[in-house]
Amino acid sequence: MDHHAIRKAYPAVVTISGDKAFDIDFKEVTLVQSDIDAARTTLNNELAATKYQRDRAAEYPPIADQLDDI
Repeated sequence: MDHHAIRKAYPAVVTISGDKAFDIDFKEVTLVQSDIDAARTTLNNELAATKYQRDRAAEYPPIADQLDDI
C-alpha cells in the first residue's frame, strides 16, 4: 500500500492497517485505486519540481556552518 498517496488522496485518514484505512472515528474509509494513483502522480510531480533545490542544498553546508567558517 502506498501510505503517502493514500494520505494525500484522503486527508481524513489517520490509520492504515493492511489494506484498510480508517478516519479519526475509526470508521473505514473506502479507498479508490484511481484516487490513490492520481495522488501518487501529484506527489511525484511535487518532488520533481523541487529536485533542483534538494540537489543544490546537498552541495552546500548549512548557512550556520558557512558563517562559522567566516
